[in-house]
Amino acid sequence: MEYLKKLSRFILPYKRYGILNIISNIFYALFSTLAMVSLMPMINVLFGESEKVYTKPVYTGLKEIKSFGEDYLNYLITTTTENQGPQQALLYMIILIISMFLLKNLFNYLGLYYITFLRNGVLKDLRNDIYSKVTSLPISYYSEKRKGDIIARISGDVNEVKNSLLAVLELIVKEPLTILFAIIAMFTISPRLTIFVFLFIPIAGFIISRIGKSLKRKSDKVQKEQGQFLSTLEETLGGLKVIKGFNAEEKFNHKFQESTNRFYHFSNTLLNRQNLASPTSEFLGIVTIAALLWYGGSMVLIDKTLSGGAFIGFMALAYQILTPAKAISKASYKVRAGNAAADRVLEVLNTVSPLEDKIDAKNKESFNSNISIENISFKYEDDLVLKNFSLNVPKGESVALVGQSGSGKSTIANLVTRFYDVNEGSIKIDGDDIRDLKKKSLRNLLGLVTQDSILFNDSIKNNVKLGSDDAPDEAVIDALKIANAWEFVKDLPNGMETNIGDSGNKLSGGQKQRLSIARAVLKNPPIMILDEATSALDTESERLVQVALENMMKNRTSIVIAHRLSTIQNADNIVVMQKGEIVEQGKHNELLSKNGVYKKLVEMQSFE
Repeated sequence: MEYLKKLSRFILPYKRYGILNIISNIFYALFSTLAMVSLMPMINVLFGESEKVYTKPVYTGLKEIKSFGEDYLNYLITTTTENQGPQQALLYMIILIISMFLLKNLFNYLGLYYITFLRNGVLKDLRNDIYSKVTSLPISYYSEKRKGDIIARISGDVNEVKNSLLAVLELIVKEPLTILFAIIAMFTISPRLTIFVFLFIPIAGFIISRIGKSLKRKSDKVQKEQGQFLSTLEETLGGLKVIKGFNAEEKFNHKFQESTNRFYHFSNTLLNRQNLASPTSEFLGIVTIAALLWYGGSMVLIDKTLSGGAFIGFMALAYQILTPAKAISKASYKVRAGNAAADRVLEVLNTVSPLEDKIDAKNKESFNSNISIENISFKYEDDLVLKNFSLNVPKGESVALVGQSGSGKSTIANLVTRFYDVNEGSIKIDGDDIRDLKKKSLRNLLGLVTQDSILFNDSIKNNVKLGSDDAPDEAVIDALKIANAWEFVKDLPNGMETNIGDSGNKLSGGQKQRLSIARAVLKNPPIMILDEATSALDTESERLVQVALENMMKNRTSIVIAHRLSTIQNADNIVVMQKGEIVEQGKHNELLSKNGVYKKLVEMQSFE
């Protein structure tokens, strides 16, 4: 029940299927018992043990229902045998048995039919929710968590939860009811024999529970290790060029094989523990049946207190208890494994993002005056990356941030876009603290072009239209022209419809970067952030991309993070950073005349 409570918000939309499954399982359990009970009159007919009843019995109330049922059945058998012969009576008994087994299997199918919709519905919603959560969590979350572990949770763990949902409903409804109805029927046939049987059940239950005690912990180890080797796989596919270039295949093979070997050992332990459940419960069941044969046989042969038909019917019911008992022991293991998987899935879903919008966060539709960065300090872990940093960016101006690696330039871009929040101070747009704005409306005001051209395995058109779904083809072409990308796109076999492959690998670095710029142009935001947009390009590509950037930045507020100083000499304000602080700022010529840090940076790049 605790397990179902954890998943209740995912189960409730499909509760009607759960209710229909429970109803079907109740009827399955009922007809399972009646199917076994119906064997008794057939055996009595075969061996001539049926009590002769010639007078039709009268129903006198619930207290006498057992004797009324027996007398009425014996009356039907007696009259049929007298009027139509014993073979006809046997035929009717066979038809009764077939009908019971038919109804039992029909309701078993219906139970499985309805639970399919519940299980697959929960699977779909869990996957959708965890994917939505993955996209909403801050970037800082993924610097701590392995991507492969997240993939393992959205695939393997969620699937484990789906499989265990059938087990949990069997555990609380189908199998217990089958056992309960069988026990009631057994008590009705012989209370003495039933009590004897139940002396063995607590011993069997104790042994089975001992086997499954540590299963959740073992299952958790298996799922974690699966996340480990999926992370290695994800890293390998992402860095295949580097791995091959440094002849590191053997190293990564070893790393992957170490993880799969651990997975192998953990899985073996887990599955062997699961596999022990079925033979153990079956052996204990057979021991119980053997004791029952000895004790019940003496009641039939010596005491004459039980008929042969009743004893065989009792045996059938006792054996019927074994199947659901085995199913319960297996289901309890599945539920433990599913519980461990659910904990891992819910850990992601219940993670609270520190960047959640405030309840009273407001929408900002336009940019009117300035971006104000006021005395901000920030650290990723222990050491401050920015210290009391302040900067004003008036509307329409271009501000360039320059400095050596590690000076905090890219951190400014991460903070303005609110991928991270400042530790101290504030960043304001038109006087509004960006933490008081809805993230979606803030990012609608911003365009971002990064050093790494992040493109997706789709057509050029769909990559450029990311975030601008309603843009017509003419607007896409105009954006490609501004970004100097139309010149190569128009010559491709399928033009804008050309698929660019995984991460755009069918294109050169310069072509990918120009598509990134076209994407930002089409969005047409009032504020543009360029994070070392040309640093990874060759000279020819840089020239084309630089022209594209200048086209894009016309009449637009820009924050440019630059590694190559040749790209920012026309900026309205150049901010020179060192160890998270501003050491100089001004226009290009002003900074050169100061003969300070900026001039040294320029000389290092042999810029004239």
